[in-house]
Amino acid sequence: MIRAFLLTATALITTPALAQRSDLPPEPLVVEALDSHPAVTAAQARVRSAEAGAAMLRRGNHEFTFQGTVSRRSAEGEGDYGEYDVNLTRPFRLPGKASLDRKAGELGVEVAHNLMEDVRHQTALAFSDLWHDWLVASAQHRTDLDSAASLTQDMAAVRRRAQLRDASLLDVDQAEAALAQAQAQAATSRAARDEARVKLAAGFPGLALPEEAPLLADPAMPATALEDLRNLVIERSHEIRASEREAQRLAMVARRAGADRIADPSFGVRVFSERGGLEKGVGLVGSIPLGGGYRRAAHDQATADASAAELELARVRREIEATAAADLSNVRAREAVWRSMESAAASAAAAATRTKRGYELGQIDLADTLLARRQANETRRQEIDARATLLRAILRIQIDAHEVWTSQEGHED
Repeated sequence: MIRAFLLTATALITTPALAQRSDLPPEPLVVEALDSHPAVTAAQARVRSAEAGAAMLRRGNHEFTFQGTVSRRSAEGEGDYGEYDVNLTRPFRLPGKASLDRKAGELGVEVAHNLMEDVRHQTALAFSDLWHDWLVASAQHRTDLDSAASLTQDMAAVRRRAQLRDASLLDVDQAEAALAQAQAQAATSRAARDEARVKLAAGFPGLALPEEAPLLADPAMPATALEDLRNLVIERSHEIRASEREAQRLAMVARRAGADRIADPSFGVRVFSERGGLEKGVGLVGSIPLGGGYRRAAHDQATADASAAELELARVRREIEATAAADLSNVRAREAVWRSMESAAASAAAAATRTKRGYELGQIDLADTLLARRQANETRRQEIDARATLLRAILRIQIDAHEVWTSQEGHED
């Protein structure tokens, strides 16, 4: 509890204004939930694996080899002799190969790190979707409850009027049907709300959820211009950066395969004893594999992989550019939709109020009153959907631009 309080307090002080939506959790709590997600921790483990692989490449797999034989020789007329032969050899990387291995290992670490950041980015988008699903379902349920409560009051009023013979039994039936329909809709939206909360809690169990979802915030454009956010989506894309580093790594691997067409030699020391020690010696030994078709094919394969990685980089860059453009377009389009739906909801609510007053004055039929109320409720639900869709779009472009919910290393090159 104390830790959660401190994180919340820190959020209120340090979180930038663009992340301070009233219906979002404090940013430090979201960051902690993202960092502890299994997908992110698994990606972090892959970074450690890449670091170990880089260390292996720095050191190389050239290790000492010990080889020895012990035997007895029988010479006719001379007797038996004990003999042994010992070799200690080690391969040595030719000049330039160690540098290529070291650079390939370093690039592999950068690839793994950027892939980890991209996994974290995708996890943030998944959290945003689950959170907004809960917000929307809860807002819809509140709207349905308000509608059912109003129809309950109307039902009581119609019954009183029917008792006074100021309303027909048909009016009572219509009011009862409208109330039952509203109650069924409220039950349906309650089920959707509960399902959304369960999915959110299961997906991010480390984040303590309130009993009730916050009220949907009024949309506000980010402090950073939308065009700048679109550019940041591309500039800060870890997916592009991972593809760039992977293309560079495979190019380095191809160069290494080319260098390896000349095999590394092995040198060592030989110690032997023959004829029971009558003959002893120490010498140097050396060997080198004679490269053939296998090494040539390995170089061709590595070169093809490097070419494919360059083409993959072009594909990823186009995909991220399309995502950035879509994020920008989506925010602008959804803002226009929401403003229209907000105006429609206000007009529908005003119409429902007027028709209710007209029914009370005996100027409008109950059927028209119920229709106006149903239209007002449906329009309000549509406004909630439009508002939430705009809020999702704004938060998405901020997440894609790495402006919110980022790790400390999120902006590093």
